[in-house]
Amino acid sequence: MFDIGFWELLVIGVLALLVLGPERLPGAIRSTMNTVRGVRNAASGFKQEVEHQLRVHELHENLKKAEEQGLKDISPDLKKSVDELKDAAESVQEPYKKKQ
Repeated sequence: MFDIGFWELLVIGVLALLVLGPERLPGAIRSTMNTVRGVRNAASGFKQEVEHQLRVHELHENLKKAEEQGLKDISPDLKKSVDELKDAAESVQEPYKKKQ
């Protein structure tokens, strides 16, 4: 990501120590690390959401292809997608089924 070596980190550390002083430097480091952690978590969440949406789109496209073929003689990939969608639909309907 960033190409920062040891000497650059040392210069940044010395400048931070001179500007902030020894009393405020630990708090500034903690605050910076919390901010960096929050940005990483947000980026990770965004990445997971995009991957999920791409998977849903792929399943939807596979279902369209399977419906066009009449759900007969479909490829194993399309069959797997259709089965996965059927399982998902059943799991969603499960809580609403009447107890017998």
